Amino acid sequence: MAAETPWDQRLTRRLVRPLARTPLRPNHITTLSLALGVGAGLLFARGETPAAGWGATLFMLARFVDHADGELARLTGRSSRLGYYYDYVAGALSSVALFTGIGVGYAGGPLGDWALALGLAASVAALAGMGFGLAADARRGSGDGPYPRWGPFELEDGIYLIGPITWLGGLAGFFVLGALGQIVFSAFRLRELRHARPPAHLPKRHRRDAGPAAAAPSLESPRTPEHT
Repeated sequence: MAAETPWDQRLTRRLVRPLARTPLRPNHITTLSLALGVGAGLLFARGETPAAGWGATLFMLARFVDHADGELARLTGRSSRLGYYYDYVAGALSSVALFTGIGVGYAGGPLGDWALALGLAASVAALAGMGFGLAADARRGSGDGPYPRWGPFELEDGIYLIGPITWLGGLAGFFVLGALGQIVFSAFRLRELRHARPPAHLPKRHRRDAGPAAAAPSLESPRTPEHT
């Protein structure tokens, strides 16, 4: 039985459908998502409540837009290995911007240097998780790996809570829990890599070399397909 399509993926599919006949390419949307994520990090780094509120809004938007590139790629058939890697890297860098920005913003508060240390640890975990995810996809020859989900909701949907929690003054708690969650998720990615196996249909002598090239052009990331 196929897994239910995530709610945000279904919504972005409807929103990008009118864009299928325009010159807009999936990588343009990926770049927009990355810019929004970096902008959010810069706002958080100011350490000011109003800026944090806007930063949370931008990051929620960045995560939502992140799903639109893959949907546009599906609708237009514009796929490439470059787009697949770019999507992975952009997502990880957005997380780095988020945790680094909040860490810098809170460094002058009660958390002090612990804020910087926690932000750095979460950022390293985000980059490590990206590497583990790419390696697992390469080993499997596809991006269809296990991902925690409950009906139309996925584990990463919890990031949308950053908005209301920040607006209600709970950013510090969210930062601590979110950073620890990022570290745990990186460990999940490592476990995924350890259990990843080459496709069963490949001859045994080729399974050791299974990777993105072996799966082209059907390789997909956990959330979106390769695109350009």
